[in-house]
Amino acid sequence: MSEYLPLTKKEAELLGWTSVDFVYVTGDAYVDHPSFGVAIITRVLESQGFKVGIISQPDWRNIQSIKEFGKPKYGFFVSSGNIDSMVAHYTVAKRKRSEDAYTPGGKAGKRPDRAVIVYCNMIRKAYEDVPIVIGGLEASLRRFAHYDYWDDEVKPSILFESKADLISYGMGEKQTIEIAKRLSNGENIKNITDVRGTCYAVETSNTPLYGVECPSYKNVCESKKEYAVACKIQMDEQDHIRGKLIKQRHNKMMLVQNPPMEPLNTDELDWVYSLPYKRAYHPSYEKLGGVPGIQEVEFSVTHNRGCFGACNFCSLAFHQGRYVTSRSKDSIINEVKLLTTMPNFKSYIHDIGGPSANFRKPSCEIQQKNGLCKGKKCLAPKPCPNLISNHEEYLDILREARKVEGVKKVFVRSGIRFDYLMEDKDRTFLNELVEHHVSGQLKVAPEHCSASVLDYMGKPHIEAYLKFAREYYKISKSIGKEQYLVPYLMSSHPGSTIKDAVELALFLKKEKIRPEQVQDFYPTPGTVSTCMFYTQLDPYTLKEVYVAKSSHDKALQRALLQYFNPKNKQLVIEALKRAGRHDLIGTGPKCLVNDNNYNQNIRNNKNTKGKKTNGKKPYYKKK
Repeated sequence: MSEYLPLTKKEAELLGWTSVDFVYVTGDAYVDHPSFGVAIITRVLESQGFKVGIISQPDWRNIQSIKEFGKPKYGFFVSSGNIDSMVAHYTVAKRKRSEDAYTPGGKAGKRPDRAVIVYCNMIRKAYEDVPIVIGGLEASLRRFAHYDYWDDEVKPSILFESKADLISYGMGEKQTIEIAKRLSNGENIKNITDVRGTCYAVETSNTPLYGVECPSYKNVCESKKEYAVACKIQMDEQDHIRGKLIKQRHNKMMLVQNPPMEPLNTDELDWVYSLPYKRAYHPSYEKLGGVPGIQEVEFSVTHNRGCFGACNFCSLAFHQGRYVTSRSKDSIINEVKLLTTMPNFKSYIHDIGGPSANFRKPSCEIQQKNGLCKGKKCLAPKPCPNLISNHEEYLDILREARKVEGVKKVFVRSGIRFDYLMEDKDRTFLNELVEHHVSGQLKVAPEHCSASVLDYMGKPHIEAYLKFAREYYKISKSIGKEQYLVPYLMSSHPGSTIKDAVELALFLKKEKIRPEQVQDFYPTPGTVSTCMFYTQLDPYTLKEVYVAKSSHDKALQRALLQYFNPKNKQLVIEALKRAGRHDLIGTGPKCLVNDNNYNQNIRNNKNTKGKKTNGKKPYYKKK
């Protein structure tokens, strides 16, 4: 139990195994750390007495690579890894990435595009009748018919293209245990159709009569309105308390999604994070340069799951869920103590966080019985009146972690929901956050300043950020620290026009914010924002939404957010002209960019006003 799980048949034999019960195939390098899905699921299976072999980044051009352990006794689990393989391979501009943080040495190209489909088809070719369960982000977010940004088309559920038997969507521990035990008891996987948190396929004649049906694959391909309707149904039912079974027809077959699995409670989370992880990458990767992805999380602690913030561009609500659960204080502090014994520990805990670091419980008591409200958000556009904002428990954990022997500093690096924080009338947490848990810079995510764009994002309006920023800097100054906020900003989100981008540029200038990096909206499967990008409709109102789709239109919005960069000068000038904001071109205090030729032409036009122009039109005529 204290060793790495085997990557090869030889390693399995060293453990005394002549065969394995399950094979876990992953597109990532094998990192035995609880921030990696492969580690959690394989350790959970191991804890139930199963022998698990791991095939990491098999050579998809060689069928023998999927046969490393031979045919497993019960079946295969397949994942592309911690992130979608297409996101791992391509930038938002669809350019090939040169690095892959989840591959030994950080080298790109060790997994195929659409890894889950490729791996499963290899398995089917090698072992025709073996049970295959797919999971992880790539499978979870593609469980229904979905828009694929990279091919610019609507694709069917990944269940059909992969030829797998089941999709395990969400975090997966409970359904993995149930599926594994039922397979080991001799049950045919075709009969395992009642496990929560899974999807399966049946002939339409065998479709369950209950639940809710969303528009079919054929309909969502042919009608963007039908796609938007399907998106709303799928999002609305992702609640483990009130969520219904969902059906979607794919030609002669019916995809069936069972209701979400109940999230792990505190005792169950404590158990999962207490499993005997080695907290490092497999030793075989050392000679290849290690696995860069471990660096950010090696000395971090996850204390919660779920996020009731539910931003429209984030897939967390569809994958992990909006219902927040958390580990106990004892479990977290025990992990902190364990980290201090690790060989590379340098006295710093890099993070005690999660999807949103300062969430510990569901946002209100109503959720305990009724689930999260359908079609509503807890924090946007304004905090719900039922919201309970309390940081006492989280603050107590941070204080205790600071006291652990060998710990000099405990940072909070994962996202802080500043809008939720500002609803807490007690400022003790904010004061201690600024004094003890910031490493000079705190990353926050206002994303935009335009109220309409923020509404499309499902984010709070900019006033919440400004209020937080004022208090943050005030506290930093009062304790004699020079600390900064690093705001995440997004360009070209659905609903963002060129005028909205100009508004954001003016906001950045006024607030003296000069972002070093700007992220274009990336349409990944499983988000409301991706639905808006594809359909140009808001799925909750079916009203039209403006979308900047061309690479040039996106470049104009992105350039405005970095108007101060000389490389962006011509793009900024073009964008300002398109927006009709000629007043922002020049040398005045409000101007974003200067164009000497443009300004000279204006002066020439003024000088020649009323004079003959020999039939030539002036360069610019002010309306």
